[in-house]
Amino acid sequence: MRRKPLLAVLLAPLFMALIAVSVINVALTAIGESLDATTGGLQWVISGYALAFGMLLVPAGRAGDATGRRRMLVIGVGVFTVGSLLSGLAPSVEMLNVARILQGLGSGLLNPQTVALIQQHFRGQDRARAFALLATTVAVATAVGPVIGGALIQILGPDQGWRWMFLMNVPIGIAAIIGAFKFIPDDRARGRARPDLDPLGTILLCLAILGIMLPFLERGMSALVWLSFPAGLLMLGLWWAWEQRYKRSGRPPMVDTAIFANRAFRNGILIVSVYFLGATSVWIIVPLYLQMHLGHTAFEASLMGLPSSIAAAISSQIAGRYVLTLGRRMVIVGFGVAFVGLLGTGILTQFVENGTVPFWFLAAPLMFMGLSQGMTISPNQTLTLNSVDPRFGGVAGGILQLGQRTGAAIGTAMIPGIIFSLTEGGHAWLEAFTIAIAIIMALTLAAMAVSFADRAREKANPGAL
Repeated sequence: MRRKPLLAVLLAPLFMALIAVSVINVALTAIGESLDATTGGLQWVISGYALAFGMLLVPAGRAGDATGRRRMLVIGVGVFTVGSLLSGLAPSVEMLNVARILQGLGSGLLNPQTVALIQQHFRGQDRARAFALLATTVAVATAVGPVIGGALIQILGPDQGWRWMFLMNVPIGIAAIIGAFKFIPDDRARGRARPDLDPLGTILLCLAILGIMLPFLERGMSALVWLSFPAGLLMLGLWWAWEQRYKRSGRPPMVDTAIFANRAFRNGILIVSVYFLGATSVWIIVPLYLQMHLGHTAFEASLMGLPSSIAAAISSQIAGRYVLTLGRRMVIVGFGVAFVGLLGTGILTQFVENGTVPFWFLAAPLMFMGLSQGMTISPNQTLTLNSVDPRFGGVAGGILQLGQRTGAAIGTAMIPGIIFSLTEGGHAWLEAFTIAIAIIMALTLAAMAVSFADRAREKANPGAL
């Protein structure tokens, strides 16, 4: 088996899916003008994708573990590619939203397989390096996505530019499918009875995720929509009870709830969920502050993330070399770096506000957020999944990514919502922004506290790594 081409095949569709997420923010204005869309319709260009993606992560991981990860990866890439083609050809915002949901379903199918196949085919330091390269892929896609989107709109115009953001994924998707058949070993389960995929458990979990995430994705929601949150929590409880009952009956549940008894796995999910609850919203509130308050252009605001993404790409490679040696200590230091970056951003904003320094100085402390990303996300993934049997890598990877997506969905609704509530209530923009940064700093310290707890577990079990 040739590992380098295998890794390239795994990371290409992931890069494609991430580009589809990162380009969309710069394209919303062009899409709205081109399709004469309302703000509600445009909102679901983002929310429909996020919901479909989040709902499928764990069930897709289970399906890959049970029926073959290569097969599920190919299906996911195929669905995503079709969604990309339909998105590029969409004649209305309604059709675009349907196509975006298809993209989200495809992304939800392929993402757990990427993580599980890395865990299956790479061991030890090779696995750490593979996850580091995955983190670099995330950083590069996040950085170049808005630039590609802006360039396409600039070159092809507002009507055709956003369409080619989606259409450019089609040849990448076709190449990834061909590469998957050539370089990924066929792992289909042959000669066995049809696998039990726990359909009721799958439905209950999907409904739970839908209920929990929906209020945070639906801006300007009515009180009625908020009822879906407790309904989602209730559904989650029913799912948990069903999974335990399914296991007691001698059948394989979609998720063996005993996996959460694993402290390393449980801590890893909590760490990344709390971190994403705060960290992802930084890249929303900084552009909001620069554009809505200081009057800078979207392009100027988007440049603030470039140094951070470059720093993340570099630090994730360095972290991949030393994560198995340093363990949770690396993650703890990473959160410390994030705290310093947030503190620096909060302080420097005071000087940007009064015109003492130009706005682009903010890129310096924000670069620490990129350094932190490389030292926390990929190392946390490596350390967390190291504690799980590779046979269940798809489910474990799906749960870990679901923690990220849920934290990000709640955080990116909550933190900007706090800023808007404060500014509409008469508070100055600078004050509202500083309060939001302070909340993100507190969440970073909370994630660090869980990391310290897991470090204590590491020291008590030195052979765990």
